[in-house]
Amino acid sequence: MAVQKVTDQDFEEKVLKSSSPVMVDFYADWCGPCKMAEPVLEGLSDEYKGKAAIVKMNVDENKKPADYDVMSIPTTIMIKGGQEVARQVGFAGKGAFEELLKKGI
Repeated sequence: MAVQKVTDQDFEEKVLKSSSPVMVDFYADWCGPCKMAEPVLEGLSDEYKGKAAIVKMNVDENKKPADYDVMSIPTTIMIKGGQEVARQVGFAGKGAFEELLKKGI
């Protein structure tokens, strides 16, 4: 299953107001580590379906990353109840993403 993209326009509805925890992957199309993370996130999206949502936001096309002080990509933030509960900067593999997810579930 493809990870859903979010934009500045639907971030509040799909992330901040979500009834389930949401892991947001801030990425760019030109970013090598971001491309490496994509298939891992897609697999986790299937594994965690019903427990947490995984979405991605392009930092070059949206202003919202600045609200979260995203300075390096990929930056992945776990949001629960509209609040950041955990963050990971860089791509550290599936295990690191799973640890991030568990902090929000």
